[in-house]
Amino acid sequence: MFNANIAAAPGLAQSLAKKLQQSGVSVWAYPASDEARAGEELAGTEMILSLGGDGTMMRAARLAAPEAIPILGINLGNLGFTTEISGREALTRISSFLNGESWTDERAMLQAELPESCPGYVDRVRTRSTDYGDGKSVIHALNDVVVGRGSIIRVIRVKASVDGQPVTTYKGDGVIVATATGSTGYSLASGGPILFPSAEEILLTPIAPHLSLATSLVLSPQSLVELEVRTAHEARVSIDGQLELPLRSGDTVRIRRSPYTTRLLRIQPRSFFHQTLLQKLSARGGSADED
Repeated sequence: MFNANIAAAPGLAQSLAKKLQQSGVSVWAYPASDEARAGEELAGTEMILSLGGDGTMMRAARLAAPEAIPILGINLGNLGFTTEISGREALTRISSFLNGESWTDERAMLQAELPESCPGYVDRVRTRSTDYGDGKSVIHALNDVVVGRGSIIRVIRVKASVDGQPVTTYKGDGVIVATATGSTGYSLASGGPILFPSAEEILLTPIAPHLSLATSLVLSPQSLVELEVRTAHEARVSIDGQLELPLRSGDTVRIRRSPYTTRLLRIQPRSFFHQTLLQKLSARGGSADED
């Protein structure tokens, strides 16, 4: 899968496909935005190469996780927190991954049950949803699920409950529910802590809170978070910053840990996160979600 909006991505995808085919490997290649066609190729797929940035990786993760397919992230974007090698290294280092010289970095994901009142809910979620036992469809996220205001710049109220117990009603731009992977993204920008990648805890972080709880909460991996929207104007739910649907006042989004994990292929030492964190943060200058 490649980000067609990055000039170098289609050419690199072709070069990698040719190299893999010369090694006797069957290959398919689609733009990351064409999730439907890529989804038709998952049966029998043993590895997904993600050419782009962190946004491309999130699209790949939502496809790969239910099938437990490992992903190799090739960074052509800005930050590449979740990617493993650069585009310059791809052609020379791909054989190491084919030869089994890598290790698997498993990342916790979230699953969000969206209210059926969301327009287009059934059609847009069907191909990427599962059932967790009570007949409700859910969609999965690697980074975060955000309940926030729409285009009108006015605060909304979000009543947050954890395991059926009310916690607080946030008044502000919204609330982020994030994984450890997502802790270095929007949640961090909103004042949340950074979790170690293997952590399974769930973060609850308010966005621009006004006269309400302003600190981020770290919740148990078993927690069920319910976010009920109260607003006189537009509100939205966002999945990994890529899928957005409008919410009505009174709608509730229910979020818990997904039964799936994202499996990232690594060749760096297992201490890579400590070694690269400050480097990545100091280099922050663009939006990884757009890659």
